[in-house]
Amino acid sequence: MSSTRQCTIAALSCGLTLLIIGFLSVPRVATAQADAALRPKPTAAAGRVPRSSDGRPDLQGVWNFGSATPLERPAQFAGKPVLTDAEARVFLKELPTGGCRFVKCDGSDTGKLESAYDDAWYEAGSKLADNRTSLIVDPPDGKIPPLTPQAQKKAAAVRALDRGRAFIDGPDGATASDRCLIGFNSGPPMNPSAYNNMVQIFQTPSHVVIYNEMVHNARIVPLDGGPHLTATIPQWVGDSRGRWEGDTLVIETTNFRPDSGGASTDPERFRLVERLTRVSADTLSYEYTMNDPQTWTRPWTVRIPMTRSAEHVFEYACHEGNYSMAHRLSAARANDAKTGK
Repeated sequence: MSSTRQCTIAALSCGLTLLIIGFLSVPRVATAQADAALRPKPTAAAGRVPRSSDGRPDLQGVWNFGSATPLERPAQFAGKPVLTDAEARVFLKELPTGGCRFVKCDGSDTGKLESAYDDAWYEAGSKLADNRTSLIVDPPDGKIPPLTPQAQKKAAAVRALDRGRAFIDGPDGATASDRCLIGFNSGPPMNPSAYNNMVQIFQTPSHVVIYNEMVHNARIVPLDGGPHLTATIPQWVGDSRGRWEGDTLVIETTNFRPDSGGASTDPERFRLVERLTRVSADTLSYEYTMNDPQTWTRPWTVRIPMTRSAEHVFEYACHEGNYSMAHRLSAARANDAKTGK
C-alpha cells in the first residue's frame, strides 16, 4: 500500500511530526568526502544491472525508502553496528505501533495528536536496513557528531522559541514545513520518516528528475555539466547539478534558502552531495555525507537502501492555505478572547 496519507489535520500534524523527527530532516550540507570503502558495490554482474539506452545504470521507477532502522544507533546497541537475524526479529517485534513509534504515548499534549493515529496512517517501514542498528554508517558509533560551539548557540536559540505560540500568533510564525512548502522527509537529503517514503525517478541522458511523494516536489537535475545558479538566487530545495562517477549518480546541491530548514549555520553557502547507485534489479543505494565544519565537529555519512515498488506515487494533499491554517488561527483567537490574552 502506497503512502497516500492526506494532511487533513495539515499544518498541525505535519509540524508536530517535523519536531518529532528532529535531525532526520535538518541536514542541508555535504561534500563527497565519504570513505569509498563504505559504499556498497553492485551485487550483480555489470551486464545484469538494468541500464538505459545510453549505457548508464537505469535508476528509473518508484522506490520506497521507508525503514525501521533509526538514524542514530540506540544506546542498547552501542558497539553493535549489525544485528543477527534473530536479534532483528526481536527488535522489530518490540517496535511500538501507530503514533507511539514517534511520540511518547503518555497522555501529554505533545503526544495526543500523533498517538491518536493508528497504523493505517503510518507507513514508516517495517524492515531494518541490512540489519544495521543505525542509518549512519560513519562515524563508527552510529551517532551524529557533536555540534560546534557556534551551532550549539543556534540550537539553544531555537529551543528557546515558543514555536507553537509563534504559529498561532500568526501565519508568519509557521515554518516552511508547517506551510507545506517543503516536506520533512523529502529533502534533500531524503530520510525515512513516518509516512510518504516514496520517490519516483525519471531519467534521460541529459536530466534526472526526483519526484517525491511528500509535498509532491519534483527536483530537476541537469547532467550537462553546466554551472550552478549564482549565490543570489536561493531555492527552497536548493539548486542541483548531477554527474556520473562510474555507475554512481552524484548530485551536488547548493543555494538553499535560509528559511528552508537545516541545522547548518549558513545554508546559503553550503553544499550537499548525494550518491545513487543501483546495486541490483530491485535495490538502489542512496547515500549522503554531511561535512559542515561550522556545524559539526566532523563529517558523517548516512546510507539508506531504496526498494523498488510496484505502487504509484499519489498527490500529497497538503498545501499552503489549507484548512488547518485558518482553523488553528481562529481557534487561537477564540482562546485568547476567553483567557484575556
